[in-house]
Amino acid sequence: MESFPVINMGNLNGEKRAITMDKIKDACENWGFFELVNHGIPPEMMDTIERMTKGHYKKCMEQRFKELVVSKGLEYVQKEVHDLDWESTFHLKHLPESNISQISDLDDDYRKVMKEFAVKLEKLAEQLLDLLCENLGLEKGYLKKAFYGSNGPTFGTKVSNYPPCPKPDLIKGLRAHTDAGGIILLFQDDKVSGLQLLKDGQWVDVPPMHHSIVVNLGDQLEVITNGKYKSVLHRVVAQTDGNRMSIASFYNPSTDAVIYPAPALVEREEEEAGKGTYPKFVFEDYMKLYAALKFQAKEPRFEAMKAMESSPNLGQIATA
Repeated sequence: MESFPVINMGNLNGEKRAITMDKIKDACENWGFFELVNHGIPPEMMDTIERMTKGHYKKCMEQRFKELVVSKGLEYVQKEVHDLDWESTFHLKHLPESNISQISDLDDDYRKVMKEFAVKLEKLAEQLLDLLCENLGLEKGYLKKAFYGSNGPTFGTKVSNYPPCPKPDLIKGLRAHTDAGGIILLFQDDKVSGLQLLKDGQWVDVPPMHHSIVVNLGDQLEVITNGKYKSVLHRVVAQTDGNRMSIASFYNPSTDAVIYPAPALVEREEEEAGKGTYPKFVFEDYMKLYAALKFQAKEPRFEAMKAMESSPNLGQIATA
């Protein structure tokens, strides 16, 4: 199997730009994932965030997780667990409004650096969306506009730790799923592995790389690109040794954004027949469905959204 795609963003400014854009296109079409180096986020900031995230887990979350494991009897399970994940998490919201000041057990320095990190990730996400537009033949800014709705995009971060697990064959760190939203930027542990994606029927490791950002595409980009790019099943395999850090930031549509295939990417025959593969829907409606069906296949979610297309509420929302 070909090697996992690694994109050097430094090559976008110069004679290697065309080759680099082709690599991004291939990754979006055939992997749904790629890894960025030279992405512009300072390595010193990433080192500080890693140190503070691991320190926060030790200080504020490790004991809570141990108590949860005991209360659920997870140390002694004898058969595969299908309704729980071996992870310790908390969530930060950045857009449209930040909640960082409301998370009570974060140190001020940690809050400050996470706010700064979020600003840089937001800019990187929007830069990547424009690169995708370029490869798709869409006008610059099309994807950001498609996400915008009335309040602008939603943007948040899931901070996770995956502690050592005594039964990794019976409990997943995180069960297989596709991501519901737009574009996801992941700062993952560079020493402890575990993230895998499904490609050609096989689980493939996403290699830990120092100071890299892993990018993957969510369900909304699959719909907007009319399936040219696809969201991909991925999971986290728990490890017996090492505590894996994962900081995943989700750049998603506004809750009231209406999502549908870009007209420029819909084949004429498909349009004339009125039988497109992908539905039109309000993002918030999709998220309500996803909340109940996250760990199931995405196709039934798309079909359920199609069934809602005749909803009178949807018809009243401008899509231009």
